[in-house]
Amino acid sequence: MAKAKDLVIVESPAKAKTIEKYLGGDYKVKASMGHLRDLPKSKMGVDIENDFEPKYIPVRDKKDLIAELKKDAKSAKTVYLATDPDREGEAISWHLKELLGLDDEKAKRVTFNEITKKVVTESIKNPREIDQDLVDAQQARRVLDRIVGYKLSPLLWKKIKSGLSAGRVQSVATRMVYDREQEVKDFVQERYFLLDACLERENDGGSFKARFHGQGDKKQEVKTDEEVNAIIEACKQDQFVVSKVKRSLKQRSPAPPFITSTLQQEASRRLNMTPRRTMSIAQQLYEGVEIDGFGSIGLITYMRTDSLRLSDEAVAAAKDYITEHYGPEYYPEKTRVFKTKAGAQDAHEAIRPTDVKLSPDVVRKNLTQEQYRLYRLIWGRFTACQMANAIYDNVSVDVTSAGYVFKANYSELKFKGYTAVYEEAKDEESAELQNPLPALSEGEELKLDKILADEQFTQPPSRYTEATLIRAMEEKGIGRPSTYAPTISTITSHDYVIKEGKYLRPTPLGEVVTKLMMEHFSDIVDLKFTNHMEEQLDEIEKGKVKWKDVLADFYDDFNSEFEKAETALDGVKIKVPDVLSDEYCDVCGKQMVVKKGKFGYFLACPGFPECTFTKPIVVEMPGKCPKCGGRILKRTSKKGYVFYACERGTDCGFITWDVPTKDFCPSCGKTMFKKSGRGASKPFCINEECPNFVPEDKRGYKKKPANAEEKTEGESEEKAEDEKPAAKKAPAKKTASKKTAAKKPAAKKTAAKKTAAKKTEKAEDKE
Repeated sequence: MAKAKDLVIVESPAKAKTIEKYLGGDYKVKASMGHLRDLPKSKMGVDIENDFEPKYIPVRDKKDLIAELKKDAKSAKTVYLATDPDREGEAISWHLKELLGLDDEKAKRVTFNEITKKVVTESIKNPREIDQDLVDAQQARRVLDRIVGYKLSPLLWKKIKSGLSAGRVQSVATRMVYDREQEVKDFVQERYFLLDACLERENDGGSFKARFHGQGDKKQEVKTDEEVNAIIEACKQDQFVVSKVKRSLKQRSPAPPFITSTLQQEASRRLNMTPRRTMSIAQQLYEGVEIDGFGSIGLITYMRTDSLRLSDEAVAAAKDYITEHYGPEYYPEKTRVFKTKAGAQDAHEAIRPTDVKLSPDVVRKNLTQEQYRLYRLIWGRFTACQMANAIYDNVSVDVTSAGYVFKANYSELKFKGYTAVYEEAKDEESAELQNPLPALSEGEELKLDKILADEQFTQPPSRYTEATLIRAMEEKGIGRPSTYAPTISTITSHDYVIKEGKYLRPTPLGEVVTKLMMEHFSDIVDLKFTNHMEEQLDEIEKGKVKWKDVLADFYDDFNSEFEKAETALDGVKIKVPDVLSDEYCDVCGKQMVVKKGKFGYFLACPGFPECTFTKPIVVEMPGKCPKCGGRILKRTSKKGYVFYACERGTDCGFITWDVPTKDFCPSCGKTMFKKSGRGASKPFCINEECPNFVPEDKRGYKKKPANAEEKTEGESEEKAEDEKPAAKKAPAKKTASKKTAAKKPAAKKTAAKKTAAKKTEKAEDKE
């Protein structure tokens, strides 16, 4: 009789495939495909009167999988529950144990911080019991969110419009974007001047600029023309003298390794990846990729973490790699240890490569473009964090005239250190004046060429980007590593927040909902209250408080607020204001409004239903149509692809994927175009009769792979994300769509992408 195999249950097929190779023939590895048991969708599923008892049911469309797992579990000697190493993973394992009817002796919990043969085999040898405190913390979060969502959402449907939702974390995130927008609107601009003295050394010894600082050590702001004229006149009457020259070596230390929030921020800044996309690609790298010579291997450690801790083995491997590939001078005198911030769960290591020797160049041919770019980011950040400081020669100069001080500063890289591998991107560039300085000495007299007065205006606080919103949520304790991406995805998909370029702003709908929440449910959208709830969940995880006690404390106040809101809003219907456009209806002449339909935003007549006239939102591009000289408009096809067409449509027939530029061809004078997608690219002429004409196959586009599966869905998705107009997406005309459909690579994957996205949303909504 054949020996019974032990059963290992993980969450995804990719992980199952990798782990089965490591464990060999004595183990059978199956994927649960996420949750198999959850709260029902049709009702709240929480018995509030009976001590908040949740009513879990099997997931309806997974009956066959559940039956299959029950059969495998029955024949197995031991069932290893190997779901993800976080609260939700622990809860999924607990649900599996309950659903499959496993006793404590048969069910064993194992976790993998990285999917490598060493870690997997060691973990299987050292199983543990299910951590009920972790399970209870996840149950508390799930029930809290269910109560808030199922109580508030119907209220929003009745008072504003159907289809709306409210959530404990999403409502606070929307509130943060709303508050920042109010700061921008309330900001009062102030005028000021930057004064730069253009100075020259005697005998053509070089020139440089120095910026006005003030009098002595006191910084002075110059706000009026009178102040500008007074400073310029005084300095013209006096000599400029070098009063101080300070030369020093400045050192810059590397950034710490990635945690979830910083990975999402950096991927947003550098790669223009949405947080959701970042986590999806990171999941692939964690679960396992086929690498030549290594087989299937997880390339990074678990990507949902708030800890900066690194294992001793990883640090030692980094030291060996750095000294071998860069030299001993690139390793610091003392090994770097990064301190995890207070309040972090510290359950896992920081995000790092599982093997530093698998550099991005080594694995590049086995990865998709998105996988490679994200892995390069993670590998570079980890390697750099263990390298020596970068050293700069720094020179700062003070120049004095008429009692006023002008300053100049310049830094030059002397030793690359960690910058040989990685430099952190910045949200905003520094406004500090940086230009090379001649060899100046104290007491040296300089000749004034001129003083430039640059009129400036103070700027309002920047609107949030996805990266800065995640950073703010982390700083204020809103949500946890696993919730940042789904939260931002939720508030944008529900049309509470819109993305314009890279910046987020609330929609009129988001403003109306947020105002209602602030007035009637102040606790739900209060940042400190939400932070406190996250701390309470952490206390449950540590076993310090009971999860149902936390729910009871929350519900008493929440239910009281809810009842008062129902009374106050009785008979009230709140209208969401329309966004007026600059266009007027061609039929009745009314000022058109912006509406959102199945294929994005469009313009509609406010006289509906009497007047049904609509038209797409027009985004005019620079340049002129090379065929007829008309305007070139940005369009979006029904499948979400951006293209460019003449305003005359089929009367002209010009249409292209290439992006119009403001440049004109020096030979034929027609508008030049550039390759679509991210990154700088050289403009080219598409006029076939011009000697500068660049044929389509020479414009820098990649050829479609022979195997269509090699092209990732993300490449198409990111391209559409980069090129679509900010929240003003309109369906293209059918003629344009037909003409262009054949040219666009990976268009057939749209349906698969939508299905995958829905599955991802379901999984992430559990947070």
